[in-house]
Amino acid sequence: MTSILVVCTGNICRSPVAEGFLRDALIGRFGERAPAVSSAGTMGWAGSPASPESVIAAGERGSDIEAHAARELNRAMIEGADLIVCMAGEHRDAVGASVPAAVARTFTLKELVRLLDALPPAPFTDDPLTLGDRIAAAEKVRQAGGGRNPHDEDISDPLGLPLDTYRAIAWELDEWNSRLVDGLFGVRPDASSTSIEEVG
Repeated sequence: MTSILVVCTGNICRSPVAEGFLRDALIGRFGERAPAVSSAGTMGWAGSPASPESVIAAGERGSDIEAHAARELNRAMIEGADLIVCMAGEHRDAVGASVPAAVARTFTLKELVRLLDALPPAPFTDDPLTLGDRIAAAEKVRQAGGGRNPHDEDISDPLGLPLDTYRAIAWELDEWNSRLVDGLFGVRPDASSTSIEEVG
């Protein structure tokens, strides 16, 4: 089975929400054949639940993350993942420093979506094993210097901020994750086209 690892700092705010949205979207697409999705933090507060605000914000958008328990990122997690999706550039850099061989399959969420957008659209597929081909194609675009916005790679950390900030981050993560699934596996033929309005 293919696997996707989502990484942030503490594994209690951004990455649990992103993990929940991505898992739900992939199960909706592939059912029991969906890639496994997990998350961890570069300074993970091992065993801690997702922050209450994250649970609320994710739940309002239909994803239940109440059972989440934080994990600290380790080498085995990195080596076992087919794709590593980071919430910020610092997390991507930490993964690469720990396991240099993982660099080619490690991206920030926004970075990967933009790289996939720079490719010809993926044909709709019900085969999750095509994941590797799309990641390799995105990495070729990155190596060529295309499809990137280095000034807007990060999902902001809402830790310590009001609930409405968590809601805004959850909306952002939901939208970017939807685009990620379409970029990796194609748009459903009956799906209406939606996109994030990008500025700059």
